[in-house]
Amino acid sequence: MTDLTTLTTATDAVTGRIDHHRDRLLEISHTLHANPELAFEEHDSATLVAEELRAAGFDVTVGVYGLDTAIEATYGSGDFVVAVCAEYDALPGIGHACGHNIIATAGLGAALGLAEIADAAGIRVKLLGTPAEEHGGGKVLMLREGAWEDATISLMVHGGPGTTDARCGDFTSQAVDRFKVTYTGVPAHAAAAPQNGVNALDAATVALTSIGLLRQQLDKSVRVAGVVTEGGHVTNIIPDHTEIDAEVRAFDMDVLEDAKRRVMNCFEAGALASGCSWSVVDTEPRYASLVQDPLLADAWNTALTDLGREVTAQPDSAGGSTDMGNVSQVVPSIHPMIALLGTDAPPHTTGFAAAAATPAGDDAAIVSAKGLALAAATVALTPETRDELLARQAARPAGATTVES
Repeated sequence: MTDLTTLTTATDAVTGRIDHHRDRLLEISHTLHANPELAFEEHDSATLVAEELRAAGFDVTVGVYGLDTAIEATYGSGDFVVAVCAEYDALPGIGHACGHNIIATAGLGAALGLAEIADAAGIRVKLLGTPAEEHGGGKVLMLREGAWEDATISLMVHGGPGTTDARCGDFTSQAVDRFKVTYTGVPAHAAAAPQNGVNALDAATVALTSIGLLRQQLDKSVRVAGVVTEGGHVTNIIPDHTEIDAEVRAFDMDVLEDAKRRVMNCFEAGALASGCSWSVVDTEPRYASLVQDPLLADAWNTALTDLGREVTAQPDSAGGSTDMGNVSQVVPSIHPMIALLGTDAPPHTTGFAAAAATPAGDDAAIVSAKGLALAAATVALTPETRDELLARQAARPAGATTVES
């Protein structure tokens, strides 16, 4: 019987298992891509991933941690718990323009590969299907319910354009707060008696103009965006109700807090200038900034290099925001980028949506599956890193992963 506790034999076993499932994995990727589902509505996607894991001998539950389209699938009984994340939600209007079909396929493949060595390596593989990353904060909601309480490490990957792969530690993402501002005024005939009205659209206009002027004074890392989702219906009625969906992003949490305070002053200015009343509510959980664990990042970089990929320093590599940031604040994690080689279309475009189902997207999914599995296997089978990561887990107080990041 082959000894699967050495890195050499474990590598062969993991990659061999993934290669064995290659055709089926890519079939799943293309099925997900052709049938995009939005946040919290990913029923067919979750079922597809779950059924494949169940067929592979995993203990699978769909509808966990308070979310109907979340998955928990486990294999093995080791004390070193590897939580592999699989996202499968799409974007409205442009489908899998963030390549979540690749993310789900890579996570699924990594879980299958790790299952091949789980018992020998003392690993418990735990695939978490995490809904609503684009909007909704599925991972944040699952964290609150304890989904990562038993995790030693957690991993996932994200696709992007490029000709080489960025070092894992070079990739960062922003924290983001998303919220809705509502202005309430008084309706009136816009021609016969405008003086009797209190214009809620004026309030929104003042606020957004103020934010536009504020941008010059904000830290260069800050991003502010807003869209009027309700602003009146006809030209001859003074609008008495407007709504603005807005977000503030920054890499540093203190910078985010300061920027949001100043943005909220702009919204208050709109109310004061127009005479409207106003209110604000959070629309999603806050996404925290991303922390790449150095041990896992090094293991990922080495695995990709050994798999024949070119890994280069890209210190300015940064994405938007991800709820994996919240996971990375409380569990040693990585969220590297994998290049769809030759693709230059950025995520969240129709060009990237098309690329996610090309041979470049397929190659990214398979090499990512191997890279994630080998990174986890490396830290689990190397005594020093295994001991350090288990010690960190043991030192983590009960409930620590359920606290808001």
